[in-house]
Amino acid sequence: MMDIRLKKIIEESESIVFFGGAGVSTESGIPDFRSESGLYFARHKYGYSPEEMLSHTFFMNKTELFFDYYRNNMIYLEAKPNQAHIALARLEAQGKLRAIITQNIDGLHTIAGSKIVYELHGSVRRNTCMKCKAKYDIEYIMNFKEMIPRCEKCGGIIKPDVVLYEEALDEGTVKASVNAIGNADTLIVGGTSLVVYPAAGLLNYFKGKEIVLINKSETGYDHRATLVINDGIGTVLGND
Repeated sequence: MMDIRLKKIIEESESIVFFGGAGVSTESGIPDFRSESGLYFARHKYGYSPEEMLSHTFFMNKTELFFDYYRNNMIYLEAKPNQAHIALARLEAQGKLRAIITQNIDGLHTIAGSKIVYELHGSVRRNTCMKCKAKYDIEYIMNFKEMIPRCEKCGGIIKPDVVLYEEALDEGTVKASVNAIGNADTLIVGGTSLVVYPAAGLLNYFKGKEIVLINKSETGYDHRATLVINDGIGTVLGND
């Protein structure tokens, strides 16, 4: 059963916003590239850290190596929405959940049926030609015969619509996220240790009543929460 305190908060809320991190995706089998094993693998195989390879500079200067790492470590087309994704989509359909703000780039919230999803770091499922701005899906990127995917219209390099290190977050997405959090009466934060900025700083815009933190380990924001649950996000939200 869902935690009785969480259930009560949800029942009494009219405008919930969910803010999620990597922990939401790991329960769908998508590993966190920032984990110790992810860091070791990247350095052992490629000689660089994930942060280096996922930077704008690396993309521009070592494009082929970028796509080698990106295709093999950031794309998980077999991953399916888990209990957390499904429960959040259900809450939105019930009129309780106003928006999802996610740091993940896998697009699983949308696949689960959620309509209002602000993807702070973009999505692997959207890709744009740097030259003519033509749009491509993830299948085009994955099935392209050469390492560097190129536009079929102009031959330009296709860049994933993900925010790389050294790049700014999309201004419109941040503004919409700030607005959603500012108008929420309840903020549920799940699957994130809240150490990645500027995304984690969005919590400072919350002016509502209840903050619920669901994470396997404690966070630096626990003292600000109404309710802290140290467990997997799918386990907690899926038990309704």
